[in-house]
Amino acid sequence: MRPSYRPHPTRTVAALSLLAAAAVSACSSGGSPSPTTPTTPPSGSFTLNPCSVADTLRLTAAQVSRVDCSNGGTTVTLAGNGASYLVLAEFPTDQAGSTAISYQLAAVTAAAKSVAPAASLAAPIDFGTGTLPPIRPNRRQMAFDAALRATGARMAAAGDFARTSARAAALRNVAASTTPAVGSVRTFHVRSTFSASNPTWKAVGAKLRYAGANVLLYIDTMAPAPPDGFTDTQVQQFASYFDQTLYPIDTAAFGQPSDVDQNGHVIMLMSPVVNADTPKQQCQTQGYVLGFFDPVDFDGPSDPNSNQGEIFYSIVPDSLATVSCSHPAGDVMFAAPGTFLHELQHLIDFSQHVIVRGGNPQPGWLDEGLSIAAEELGSLYYERKCPPPSCRTSAGQIFPDSSQGFIQGFLYDSYQYALKPDTASLTTHSDADGGFSWRGGDWALVRWLGDQFGDTVFRRMEQTPATGVASIESATGQSFPSLFSDFGLALYTDSLPGLPRNTAPAADRFATRNLEQLWARLYATSGPSSDIPLATPLRLTAITSDTTPARLYPGTPAFYRLDTPQNAAGVTLLFAAPGARPLSSALHPQLAIFRLPPGQ
Repeated sequence: MRPSYRPHPTRTVAALSLLAAAAVSACSSGGSPSPTTPTTPPSGSFTLNPCSVADTLRLTAAQVSRVDCSNGGTTVTLAGNGASYLVLAEFPTDQAGSTAISYQLAAVTAAAKSVAPAASLAAPIDFGTGTLPPIRPNRRQMAFDAALRATGARMAAAGDFARTSARAAALRNVAASTTPAVGSVRTFHVRSTFSASNPTWKAVGAKLRYAGANVLLYIDTMAPAPPDGFTDTQVQQFASYFDQTLYPIDTAAFGQPSDVDQNGHVIMLMSPVVNADTPKQQCQTQGYVLGFFDPVDFDGPSDPNSNQGEIFYSIVPDSLATVSCSHPAGDVMFAAPGTFLHELQHLIDFSQHVIVRGGNPQPGWLDEGLSIAAEELGSLYYERKCPPPSCRTSAGQIFPDSSQGFIQGFLYDSYQYALKPDTASLTTHSDADGGFSWRGGDWALVRWLGDQFGDTVFRRMEQTPATGVASIESATGQSFPSLFSDFGLALYTDSLPGLPRNTAPAADRFATRNLEQLWARLYATSGPSSDIPLATPLRLTAITSDTTPARLYPGTPAFYRLDTPQNAAGVTLLFAAPGARPLSSALHPQLAIFRLPPGQ
């Protein structure tokens, strides 16, 4: 059994005497339940109000079921006789706001006066004195991305991109214009502040230093010269890497961006103005803005700050810290590729949804999950080229050396998500909320979708006017509640201790990643600490007869374990709002249930 069993912070774990539940008339055999006004039944009595499963749910070891309680039902009965279950309480929706919802999940049954929790509970967390890996803080990057995404969504809602969209449609089958000559200079407007109310731009002159098949690299004429900045050789190596390796990785997965400037390329503009977007004194605590794309560039010619094209902006090497903090050329070459993959996905997503299809951009939660998956694709490219133990400084490394610049986001962020999956909503958070945990959860959801439906599912989520949950359902052909049930279970059932990974059904596993292994390795190399306190961060709460309300956010699962008594043929669970009232159907309340194999 995993040592990751915990009491819920709002519950006591000691088994309590049987509590009365709401009296609701049971449905007839094969019919639907008919909820009535809740009343308090006599002590010791209990009236069933079945969710989507009216009879006793009987699962064999490692079998899965989803119990839908959006029909006004509040109960489900599970076979007992010592069976143990993983039970997830879920609100799989993006339409219910971001307020925590109070609910009850308890065992209330005449067959068992109480249900005892598992014998061993997790010891208090010892945070220790371990150190974290060298993870670059990126709160300033997240804040800038939030301002840009908010700007893009606001402009799209106001119809500001309608003319650009119409022009792009008219030119869709027109051949691209001639590529500018290398060495030519062009004026660009680069964001110099990201104030939501009063942003500013600075005009810069930039020289075209590289013209590839996919990428045009412009470098600001005011960028530091070598050795403080790039040498000519470094420019060519850097640019060809983005043009010939990184761009094809992103576009193969997500599709092509629009081409509103008809140049057949994405522009990469490196400017000290981007460096200066981060005050030097903030670099160590808030991180720095490494790169971005600006939705204003899709605005029409009447906007003086629009460059009217698909552009990725990046810092320049500046080892002497003449503009902001120090950025040696080697550091830029290490960090910029992952940011490029991340931001190019944002650009592709925005251009496909807003410019090509004239709709709204993806909500921040899904857009960010897709962009972290884009970073991960950079790692997967090298993982497939360099299977272990090749390309590694140490033979024990999970990832090759060449993956290191692409893994930090999904590795650290998904661990943070596993610590609090019932509060880090996957469907209501956005860039404006900051934080790492929901991003890690949305990456895990996107990665699971890729594992289940193939990486082409990413492209299908881009190539549709639908957004958010609707785009996931469109791309997969399945309901989001069903997908969310299997995804939530997979976070735990993918790797059951001492059992083959194929013990759980394929839908309840990952294929590309073994998250338990990654989290344990992160803990082994970097914990214990306040950020990385446990080798197995995903913990379970005991289901007892305690009906004290807990809280769950829409778009989250809460992880529970039920151990049934040997002398009980069945145990009935109550999943309801406080007072045993049915939960709102708008929440799509459901229980995802997995019968744990013996010994788990």
